[in-house]
Amino acid sequence: MASVRRLAAIFAADVAAYSRLMGADEEGTHERLKAHLGELVNPKIREHRGRIVKNTGDGFLAEFQSVVDAVRCAGDIQRGMVDRELEVPEERRIRFRIGVNLGDVIAEEHDIFGDGVNVAARLEALAEPGGICVSRVVRDQVRDRLDYTFEDLGEQQVKNIARPVRVYRVRDRAISTAGPAPASSQPLPLPEKPSIAVLPFQNMSGDPEQEYFADGMVEEIITALSRIRWLFVIARNSSFTYKGQAVDVKRIGRELGVRYVLEGSVRKGGNRVRVTAQLIDATNATHVWADRYDRDLSDVFAVQDEITASVAAVIEPALAEAEQQRVLRKPPERLDAWEACQRGFWHFHRYASEENRVALDFFRQAIGLDPNFAPARYGYALALQWDIWYFSARPFLEVQGAAREEAMRAVSLDDKDAMAHAVLAHMMMWGGEWEEAIAQARTAFALNPNSAFVISMLGCVLGFGGHREEALERLRQAMRASPHDPLIWLWTQWSGSVQFYARDFAAALETLRGLIRLRPSLWYIYELAAGALAFLGRRDEACDMLRRMPAQPPEQLARYRQRPPWLRPEDYALRCEGFRLAMDETQ
Repeated sequence: MASVRRLAAIFAADVAAYSRLMGADEEGTHERLKAHLGELVNPKIREHRGRIVKNTGDGFLAEFQSVVDAVRCAGDIQRGMVDRELEVPEERRIRFRIGVNLGDVIAEEHDIFGDGVNVAARLEALAEPGGICVSRVVRDQVRDRLDYTFEDLGEQQVKNIARPVRVYRVRDRAISTAGPAPASSQPLPLPEKPSIAVLPFQNMSGDPEQEYFADGMVEEIITALSRIRWLFVIARNSSFTYKGQAVDVKRIGRELGVRYVLEGSVRKGGNRVRVTAQLIDATNATHVWADRYDRDLSDVFAVQDEITASVAAVIEPALAEAEQQRVLRKPPERLDAWEACQRGFWHFHRYASEENRVALDFFRQAIGLDPNFAPARYGYALALQWDIWYFSARPFLEVQGAAREEAMRAVSLDDKDAMAHAVLAHMMMWGGEWEEAIAQARTAFALNPNSAFVISMLGCVLGFGGHREEALERLRQAMRASPHDPLIWLWTQWSGSVQFYARDFAAALETLRGLIRLRPSLWYIYELAAGALAFLGRRDEACDMLRRMPAQPPEQLARYRQRPPWLRPEDYALRCEGFRLAMDETQ
């Protein structure tokens, strides 16, 4: 079918809060939506002489020859949805947003294009859940022919449309809508896992181009945050209903059922742009994190991508820390699986033998509460690995046992969880499976390229697998992404070790000395630093470094001086030679 131009009534629809509904009940939501489309939507569109042009995942695009038919069909569908969802709890109801426009389109066999289509899509985004928005030309054509009233929403500046669009909300008493609720209405319950809404960033420049820049960046941030499996992210169509409104984060938190809200602004000056962003706990309006980004706009898309990645990367650890602080205030017996897991991570990050044992207990509690909860499994794997390596003299190969098994189980429970793959990569590396570990780490990175934890694990397995240059860049990337991360000392340790095994002894010494100032109790770092000094010919300093090393139990020292499975033979030989050279000066 060749492209043709024609006048058409364009009907755009999607499901409000689809991501939230799928997060709460993926299979049930999918099956109910499929039934609504097959039993209500498609028959109604045929009944009113329309056709489905294409499906769009959680919505669809249709066209009609008559604008009256299009609006009448929209009303029938919304009334039908009220009847079909009556028995479903309010927070789980499927509600369509519908936009209708009349305009010239370019029609092909399986799609239609043009400003008329774009306007219909923007109208749909402005509609309330369960509601209908139409353009002025639709209102003018329909208002005397159907028993509807039209509420004037004024001129709206919508994305990718140069001129403002006059928008009208269709009112029909039989259509139940669920737009922004008054402050006195019953708030939506918070999901079991942490939840966030990313609001449209405010354009402070008065420049429409910056509106598109800001909206595009927010959409990309929403997409990036949606890759974090433990985070519930409100869909773009719900958060963008607050565009242009004065922000009351407590009200938004109640209306969307989220604990956290990310808001920000964009201001352009000359060829520079300043973006500010702040993360707020909507339950008490306290700030969790805030930052500012000043960039040159020479490549607007590169700037948009860079800021998106920076914000998404820092949000994950900031949210994790906020959640851990929150659950610390709850009695252990009242924790659910997620909260017990976060308590486990809080103690895990304290890096001490007793703290790690407490972390193991909390991870076991989380597994007991929900055996199929992947984060509890990989959290337990990490704490068990630390217990074996850092806080005991147990055999290295035990890491290949229970810890690796828990990481494998986490991946089998949720193979889209980047953290699970990253932890499994780490466990494989500890068993000497370098190439398999690198493959797992690259899978984790593909699933969530903005996670500092995932990036650090990729750097670790690359470094000990012999890929030094990329390893160091990944570790630097992780530290840039999360400069206050509780694991930054560990990433520094890996960096110094990789530099040592790459025979860049001067760089390794600088890194390791910085780590000793940060964590003077890490006794094994003194040996590596002494080896670097010895290779640099600074034997007296190497001897002094060994004398400063904290005392350790003999069995721990004896085990350290065996080749661990995760260290390649040539790297182990280099470490032993450095230690021998340093020891020669102490004789």
